Amino acid sequence: MSEFPFAAVVGQEALKTALLLNAINPRIGGVLISGPRGSAKSTLARALAAILPCDSEGQRAPFVTLPLGASEDRLVGSLDLQKVLADGEATFHAGLLAKADGGVLYVDEVNLLPDTLVDLLLDVATSGTNIVERDGISHSHPARFSLIGTMNPDEGELRPQLLDRFGLCLEQAGAISIDERIAIVQQREAFDRDPAGTLQHFEGSQAALAERIGKAQRLLKEITTDPWVYRTIASRCEAAGVEGLRADVTWHRAAQAHAAWRGVGSVEQQDIDTVEPWVLTHRRSQPPEQTPPSSPPNKTPSKGEGGSSNQQGEQGQWGAMPPVAQKAISQPAFTLPDSGASATRAQRADTAASAGTGSVLGRGRSQDETSRLDSFATLIANRGQWPWQQLKMRKSRAGQTTAHLVLLDTSGSTLGQRLLGQAKGLVESLVSQAYAAREQVAVLGFGNGGVVSILSRRRAPKNARRTLDSAAGGGGTPLREAIIEAKRLILQWQRREPGLKVRTYLITDGRTRETVDDLAPLGDCLLIDTEQSKVKRGQGARIAQQLGARYWPASFGKLCLGNPVFADPVLQTNLVKSYERR
Repeated sequence: MSEFPFAAVVGQEALKTALLLNAINPRIGGVLISGPRGSAKSTLARALAAILPCDSEGQRAPFVTLPLGASEDRLVGSLDLQKVLADGEATFHAGLLAKADGGVLYVDEVNLLPDTLVDLLLDVATSGTNIVERDGISHSHPARFSLIGTMNPDEGELRPQLLDRFGLCLEQAGAISIDERIAIVQQREAFDRDPAGTLQHFEGSQAALAERIGKAQRLLKEITTDPWVYRTIASRCEAAGVEGLRADVTWHRAAQAHAAWRGVGSVEQQDIDTVEPWVLTHRRSQPPEQTPPSSPPNKTPSKGEGGSSNQQGEQGQWGAMPPVAQKAISQPAFTLPDSGASATRAQRADTAASAGTGSVLGRGRSQDETSRLDSFATLIANRGQWPWQQLKMRKSRAGQTTAHLVLLDTSGSTLGQRLLGQAKGLVESLVSQAYAAREQVAVLGFGNGGVVSILSRRRAPKNARRTLDSAAGGGGTPLREAIIEAKRLILQWQRREPGLKVRTYLITDGRTRETVDDLAPLGDCLLIDTEQSKVKRGQGARIAQQLGARYWPASFGKLCLGNPVFADPVLQTNLVKSYERR
């Protein structure tokens, strides 16, 4: 079946350019295309195959598709079973990695790729060599390719380790103009009626693109880069808070390829600016500089926007102000109680904490025996004899880790007594624990009238201070919206990774009129009450009870998190009742 021609795709100029740059210089590292259904992600990616450059023998660079349901053997290569049984010799058939060498490996819905295949891709992407070793027999071959993937973010996120391997990332907008809609439909109808005629119509345009790619490849070796280019890229990467130097290297390669595509001899400012968002979109930890929107003056809080007007005037004053930045205030290292509801588990958590070995985080990955047959090891062990005298079983791959979801109250009421800074210090401590345990963290802020992502789900960064400091506080307290968004994310993650354990931390001062008793529990959830008033209103305890969450009244600067009272459901209930009587 013929693919839709690249030159016939209407619009999508940015995506077209990014794909062409990777065709010019595969060392850029590929393209991740993120967008909603029906935004031509797969169409454009597959159409690239027909215009890839040819080698000296006239052979076009390979374009290989990795299906989601592919087996490990199909990806890395498989044993010739007939050869082993007949001659007792082990030979390999090339897998998809070998076939993609020197070309493109394409994965549709890459965010749904099984973890076993992701692990294999990561290994090969690092070394450029695929090595298969089983029971003393080793086979290796080069496997250098551009990785092109498409994904719909509504169907789950991509593992951070694989995300960073994509050189460029483009987020496709779902909205298009009426004229473009009409042109797209007409173009598609013409192709469906007469594929051969459409291909013939665009044959000249396709050939021109392929010729221009080849010309740009030859020019690429002659592109010069002035010193100011390196400094500009380095300073912008630093401002974006990217980790490591992969962004710098990728940005330089992409800018050179863009200059070659334009047919100029050196990298210019427009080359740097054009590729910047594609390089930084999936790597930046600091948001682009922008002026925050101001709240309307003298706005009276409505239901759910921060409580009544007699709360010492804090909510009315802070909520009417523009968003205010408040830096994190470091908190002592602490250990949260185990998430188990039983007294026995709580006691174990307390004992571990007192010994200095407790942790809020999960215990990492484990390996267990499985009943899956290892056909290769079995054949080698039986030396080609039939029937088999002994069977070899495989070990299961690493299990799922714990993901930590933090809901941070950034409303106006948290600005008094520097509560937001104190709360950010708690989040920073939790992120540090997650970093040490090699686990993932996501942080959502709710305030300023909405819910925003402060830190998208990823491997916990070593230093989260700058990211947390950039989260401004102000406005009302959209608690319900935050809970609903948290439930959506948890469902999305667990659909993508069955068995994934998610722990949620709701950090709030409880100053809201909203009720959440009609919302389903968040599962493993701890509410950290940051209210520090002398006369406490007890709203945090009420919210915790409504959500079925464990409750901890924060006392900043004190190590009281190891107390098993906060893991015992009976004591929790009594504590909630005592707060309600106040």
